[in-house]
Amino acid sequence: MIYYTKMERKVYKMETIILASKSPRRKEILEMLDWNFEVCSQETEEVFDEEKSIEENMQRIAMQKAKAVIEGHENSLILACDTMVVVENKIFGKPKNIEEAKAMLKSLSGKYSYVYSAVALLHVTKGLKKSFVEKTKIYFREISEEEMEKYIATGEPMDKAGAYAIQGKASIFIQKIEGDYWNVVGLPIARIYQTLKEWGYL
Repeated sequence: MIYYTKMERKVYKMETIILASKSPRRKEILEMLDWNFEVCSQETEEVFDEEKSIEENMQRIAMQKAKAVIEGHENSLILACDTMVVVENKIFGKPKNIEEAKAMLKSLSGKYSYVYSAVALLHVTKGLKKSFVEKTKIYFREISEEEMEKYIATGEPMDKAGAYAIQGKASIFIQKIEGDYWNVVGLPIARIYQTLKEWGYL
C-alpha cells in the first residue's frame, strides 16, 4: 500500500523532495526547515543479513525504501531513512507491545546506547545516489519502575525505535547526548543539508 500526502513550502526555492517515510517526526523536521516535499511511502520488507554490519544493513534498507517509490518519481529527489537503537550490541526497533516497551526501557536505564540513522538519497534521471549512517550516543539516567509504567501509559513509546521519544516525555530520562540531536528524533538533517548543497539543491 502506498501512502501519499503533499506539503508545499515557500522559503527555499528548491525542487520538491519525495520523503519515502510515514514518520510524523521526519515530516515535522522538513516542515520546520520549510523545504518543499511530498510524502510517498511504500511498505518494504526489512531483512537483516547477520553477516553484514549494522551500518551496511541499514544503508541497504534505507536505499530499498527509496527505490520502492521510484515509479512516478524518476525526475525527483527521493529521501529515505531508517533508524534503530542499539544497546550492548542488541538492536531495538519499535516495541510490539507494552511488555516489550518496558523491557527496552529497562535495558536503557542507567546505560548508554547508540541511535543509528541510515539515509538514502536518490535521483534516477540525474544519476545521483548516496547513502550514509549517522550515529549518536545517548546516556540514560536510572529510571524507576514507577517512571517506566507512567511513561508507557502515555502511549508515547509504542511507535518509537527503542521505546522512547527524546523530544517528548522521555526527555526527562536523558542525562546527555554525544552527536546529532536530530538524528535521534529521526532525521540527521545537518548531513542531508550538506549533501543537498553539494548537489546544488540549496
